Amino acid sequence: MASTTCEVKLRRGEPVEKGLRRLKKLLDREGILKEMRGRRHFEKPGDKRRKKQARARSRAARDRREASD
Repeated sequence: MASTTCEVKLRRGEPVEKGLRRLKKLLDREGILKEMRGRRHFEKPGDKRRKKQARARSRAARDRREASD
C-alpha cells in the first residue's frame, strides 16, 4: 500500500504551477493516484482476480512474442 502523505515545498520564487507539476510527479511515483483511481468504485474480489489474471496472460503473451523475435 502506498504512503498517503506527500509534501512539496515551494522554493523561493518558484511558480505555483511548477510546484504542482513536482507534486503530481511525486504522487505518480508513489502510486497514490493509481490507488485512488482503483478505490473510486468498489470492485468485487472475483472481478479483481479476473482482471489480475487477464493482465498476467497478456503480459505472458507479450513476453513470448518478444522472446521469439
